[in-house]
Amino acid sequence: MKIAITTSGNDLNSALDQRFGRAQSFLIYDLEKESFTVIDNKQNLSAAQGAGIQAAETVADQDVDALLTGHCGPKAFRVLQAAGIKVYNTSAKTVQEALDLFKQNKLTEAKSADVEGHWS
Repeated sequence: MKIAITTSGNDLNSALDQRFGRAQSFLIYDLEKESFTVIDNKQNLSAAQGAGIQAAETVADQDVDALLTGHCGPKAFRVLQAAGIKVYNTSAKTVQEALDLFKQNKLTEAKSADVEGHWS
């Protein structure tokens, strides 16, 4: 199972980015291999619109099963849902904390977007 986690850094101790579409990066964690890669999201940081949709497509291209993030807007949520990616909102401070909460089944799958579009 592979998990995408929004982050402003490049390792497990980095801060969890509360934004999905405009997150600085996505850390893609492979639970079986216990390894990760980091995917840059800078093309969406200053996008006038469509950042959430483009970020969702980027994450879907990584063949992940779940997304851990602070907040996810409606358009991105629909794209992720269509790709079969489960979304989990968390207020964790770091990527490692979010990952630990997920592994301990302490996160609840989101049933809808939790913010309006163009949230920052």
